Amino acid sequence: MRTYCSETELPGAPEQVIEMLCDPEAIARWAPVDFQVLDLEDGRLCAGGRARVQGELAGRMVRMDVDVHRAGVDGLALSARGAIELDVEYTLSRGPAGSRMKTSISVAGSGVSGRALASVTELLLRAGALNAAIGRLETELEPALP
Repeated sequence: MRTYCSETELPGAPEQVIEMLCDPEAIARWAPVDFQVLDLEDGRLCAGGRARVQGELAGRMVRMDVDVHRAGVDGLALSARGAIELDVEYTLSRGPAGSRMKTSISVAGSGVSGRALASVTELLLRAGALNAAIGRLETELEPALP
């Protein structure tokens, strides 16, 4: 499993950032990959919650089961399992500009197609998909500020 990390300052308090991290409509606007929510308990990501999502990766439709381990003002941690495995963690703390966010995404795949999709995902992350998504998240946060 390979891990990709980022650290950034975001406008807005951690309470505002976690809202954007847990709201499926907001996630769809800033996420690095287009996806659809097929099933989501409670209408938003919350600790102990589950979701089923679907998106296109390398020209192939991929479905994943998402388990939310933690969701609160200190951040969000989840795992997604399907053709590939993702462990994602956003750690939030107060920062001079509003919030400091540390992001960690671990990627793995098993079997021939799983390893191929994991390689494509890693290529996207190395090419800047994570940083681009964080930039879109920052843009989403700016209008929410007083």
